[in-house]
Amino acid sequence: MRDYYEVLGVERGADAEAIKKTYRKLAFENHPDRNGGSKEAEERFRQATEAYEVLRDPQKRAAYDRYGHAGLKGAGAGAGFGGFDFSDALEIFMRDFGGFGFGDLFGGGHPAGGRGGRGVRQGSDIRLRLPLTLEEVASGAEKTLRVQALDPCGECAGTGAEGGAPPEACETCGGNGEVRRVQRSMLGQLMTVTACPTCDGEGRVIRDRCVACAGQGVEKGETSLDVTVPPGVSSGDYITVRGKGNVGRRGGPRGDVYVVLEVEEDPRFVRDGADIYHELPVTYCQAVLGDRVEVPTVTGRAEVTISPGTQSGTMLRIQGAGLPRLQEAGHGDQLVRVVVWVPTELSPEQEKLIRQLRDVETDAPESMEGDREAGGFWSRVRQAFSA
Repeated sequence: MRDYYEVLGVERGADAEAIKKTYRKLAFENHPDRNGGSKEAEERFRQATEAYEVLRDPQKRAAYDRYGHAGLKGAGAGAGFGGFDFSDALEIFMRDFGGFGFGDLFGGGHPAGGRGGRGVRQGSDIRLRLPLTLEEVASGAEKTLRVQALDPCGECAGTGAEGGAPPEACETCGGNGEVRRVQRSMLGQLMTVTACPTCDGEGRVIRDRCVACAGQGVEKGETSLDVTVPPGVSSGDYITVRGKGNVGRRGGPRGDVYVVLEVEEDPRFVRDGADIYHELPVTYCQAVLGDRVEVPTVTGRAEVTISPGTQSGTMLRIQGAGLPRLQEAGHGDQLVRVVVWVPTELSPEQEKLIRQLRDVETDAPESMEGDREAGGFWSRVRQAFSA
């Protein structure tokens, strides 16, 4: 299942305008009316529209950013490309772009710098690393992070102009932030729209720049950020905090903060999704005679029963002692692999007893018939992983 950002060819931190602009270009290039009914173009059109439908919606995008395709189950779009048909794609395309002219689609519409404040640009995103222990993964966690971000300049209140004076409309583009050019081609008359070169698409210019911020309207700052980590997360998952990143130049809105989660390794356990594996050394006597042994879990400790005659490599299962399943009910299991521990050094008394035992013990069988009937060690391992 392809990543939606990859489908549209945009960065994960792309703003809504960039997503919309890129989609319109892809939709135009792959629209069935321009490709003679090509199935390949139709499929690209459908995939691009599904990706756009998810990423244009703040709630769907937040769920996708945090949990991937799994976070969109039950959210309409996002259940995978197979559940989004071509008629849906055409309906969405006509809903959002049916009123635009052919030239507007080709030119990419309105870049940053249109009327009504479209030239105000969003600040950049911030990426932070958050280490977690397995115990925190099991229970969830509340974390407070220190964030160094760009804030509005205190001298000019973020305007970028000396004394906080408001910017003036750009004379080149009349405050639109864009320049249009009409040209003829084999497809007819096309209109292209580009950012104004004078104001760089902002639609506004500053005559006297603020000395403190050199006209940028920003300064370095630091703040705290509270983050709620849900139970069951994994390394590589990330939490998106909207509107807490760097402030944009000259009054632009803040970007986002991406908190990337990194689960630290625990020497006691090996993790496989929601399941946890632990290796338990036992003595020869415990394996032969049986015992009741305490083992660590991600939330504390639990007891397991070593049955008499337990073979090295036997897997014991503790139901529900694993990690929570992310966005699902229930927990995984903890699987305990019993390993018979053989001492490397013996006291004289121990060696004497072992030699006496060797004189009376039976010979080992030529093959492990009972183990083979039970499926063998590797069979049990496979069963444990697939359970």
